[in-house]
Amino acid sequence: MEKNVEISVLCQLYGKLLTKKQYEFIDDYYNNDLSLSEIAENNNITRQAVRDIIKKGEKKLFEYEEKLQFMKRMLKQEKRIEKALAELTKIQKDYSDKEIANVLENVKKELNCLV
Repeated sequence: MEKNVEISVLCQLYGKLLTKKQYEFIDDYYNNDLSLSEIAENNNITRQAVRDIIKKGEKKLFEYEEKLQFMKRMLKQEKRIEKALAELTKIQKDYSDKEIANVLENVKKELNCLV
């Protein structure tokens, strides 16, 4: 997974555990596509201070993930759901019974909501 996407996902999962500034700066930098200079200017601090706050926040996010592993479990669950959906689609194509097709379609809809 690309680092920017990974940090963005980690921020969604653990962002509330960061300090307010860490969360805001990481969100601005990774999700709102602001540069370090823009964040610094908006907060009347130096670019280096913004970078330090972001780096400390990133370190915390990775520490939380290492201990709690929510993202790892979430990605594993998504893969399993996708595999189940593929199997259901295969069954649906192989059988022409309308009742079975309807049940499988309902199960697929429910699984799609989880992904």
